Amino acid sequence: MFPTRLCSGIERLCGTYINKLCISTTAVHCREVEDRRLMLRSMPALDEGTVGEKAIDIDTQLAQKGDIFPDINTPTRLFYGIPFKDIPICNIKVSKNNTILCLTDAKGVPKLTRSCGVEGFKHTKKGTNIAAQATAISIGLQAKEQGYRTVRVRVGGLGPGRMSAIKGLQMSGLNIASITDGTKVSWNPPRPRKAKKL
Repeated sequence: MFPTRLCSGIERLCGTYINKLCISTTAVHCREVEDRRLMLRSMPALDEGTVGEKAIDIDTQLAQKGDIFPDINTPTRLFYGIPFKDIPICNIKVSKNNTILCLTDAKGVPKLTRSCGVEGFKHTKKGTNIAAQATAISIGLQAKEQGYRTVRVRVGGLGPGRMSAIKGLQMSGLNIASITDGTKVSWNPPRPRKAKKL
């Protein structure tokens, strides 16, 4: 577009200015890079989700607490000042559609019964973990009103409310002495469906 003689003249005239401009921009760029490195160095390390976690040697912990598993003396052992055999039992029956909690005395006579449906949850909401937790909190508060402070927990069945119901009992302020899982296991299950034809 421009004649070559004119282009070379402009390059000669503007060359020093362009060189100075390039040097100044690289100096600014270097300063920005150094500032960024300094900023990254001063920032805390990235949390990988392991902050606060500790490695625990389970064998030594179990050796120190040798009495956490039941033995022949468990029925007479005191839990929160009550012999284990006299602690009331909270039975939690869990299914995928509902969670039912029943508080009985040590002999098995029912004292309180609550379910997610009684608590006000309807239809598919009865089968949620939130419904199970709310029901467990409710029955725990009623148990405390009747004078119960410590319970044994028996869980049966599979569903979303298993752990939530136990957590709800803890949240209500009850002391949990033991947790027993009595879920039925079929050793001879029914015959599976025939394979789907593709």
